[in-house]
Amino acid sequence: MAVHRTRLENGITVLSERMDSVRSVAVGFWVRQGRVHEDEAVGGVSHLLEHMVFKGTRRRSARDLAWELERLGGALDAYTTHECTAFQARVPAADLGVALDVLCDLVFRPLLEERDLEVEREVVLEEIASAAEIPEDLAFEAHARFLYGGHPYGEPILGTRASVGALPLRALAEVHGRAYRPGNIVVAAAGAVEHAALVEGLARWLPDRAAVPRPEDPPPANGGSGFRRLRHAGGRQTHVVTGAPSVPCRDRLRYAIYVTSTALGGGMSSRLFQRIRETRGLAYSVYSFHALHARAGHVGAYVGTRPETAGEAREALTEELALLAREGLTGDELDDTRSQLKGQFLISLESPVSRMNRLAGIALYEHPYLTLDQVAARIDEVNRAQCLEAAAYFSPERLATLELSPGDDPAGSTPDPIRPSAWSQ
Repeated sequence: MAVHRTRLENGITVLSERMDSVRSVAVGFWVRQGRVHEDEAVGGVSHLLEHMVFKGTRRRSARDLAWELERLGGALDAYTTHECTAFQARVPAADLGVALDVLCDLVFRPLLEERDLEVEREVVLEEIASAAEIPEDLAFEAHARFLYGGHPYGEPILGTRASVGALPLRALAEVHGRAYRPGNIVVAAAGAVEHAALVEGLARWLPDRAAVPRPEDPPPANGGSGFRRLRHAGGRQTHVVTGAPSVPCRDRLRYAIYVTSTALGGGMSSRLFQRIRETRGLAYSVYSFHALHARAGHVGAYVGTRPETAGEAREALTEELALLAREGLTGDELDDTRSQLKGQFLISLESPVSRMNRLAGIALYEHPYLTLDQVAARIDEVNRAQCLEAAAYFSPERLATLELSPGDDPAGSTPDPIRPSAWSQ
């Protein structure tokens, strides 16, 4: 097999997949630290810490961290989710050692200085301000809060202007000291990589640091349902986001969720696209979505339309969801969507970065490793009865629907306009 897995003595899980068709390698570190591990008072600390580790180490300046890989034609990147923080590099295969050195340096040995915090805090506040300029993003953030009823899964990963503006350096240092340790980290690599060389490189550059137990994600909260409207100054469209809690990522119905959601709104041939855009011309953008977390999940749909057609579009969306929940998928839809998903999966894994991310997910969520043929077989095993079970999560009576409309907010301006206090009924 081209996939190898090793658990180092310090508790770090290491996975790699050899791809003989490429000459580069993608390698990344995943820290089990995200928004679900934060208290509200320090909301956004994981994301701000992700930024701060790039400001320099004892051995490298911020520019040096980037230039060491860019001079090789490589790249360095990072992101934060609700459940983890990831740091990744892509380099020519011969430079794997350089990538491991840089990643270990920035992940484990950042300076975390006050002067850098004030600069990077402003960068994140600009990021939050940028997101606030995109009404569709605001609609999804408000909907997540509505749907998850105060649970961290529904809180913005970036934090808010208030929480980020008040974060002290000691909060970042506490998270780094607690979470950025062996036992709480997964390393994954894919491409022209030899597993033995990966393990040897890690042994050279990893610090001697005691392992910590994995953090416990908070149990999911009871979600909200019903309809709420939020007004947002600016923009010319009404954004409708609707959704409901579904299943976590290890549930037996996860493949049925993938199939059902894709048939509903996963492309130009999907039900929602054909009915709302092609047949009735009510929207340019309409699609379904799903997210399966470690201990929770949700499904839903989105449509963006002009205010004068918002009621008609929302009604058409609700009718299609009700039909799906009542009848599920037809036999032809099931066959076509299974074929669509298998093709999308195969195409997505043509790059080392995609394969690296897949390996990390296997370790983070304790999935068994499946070959491409085995994944295709799991998709083929999805039947109409399972899709009908999955479709029930789209039942209108279960849905939390959030409508963001242009106009003045009757509640007045607030420091964080996506807070529930800004909702108007």
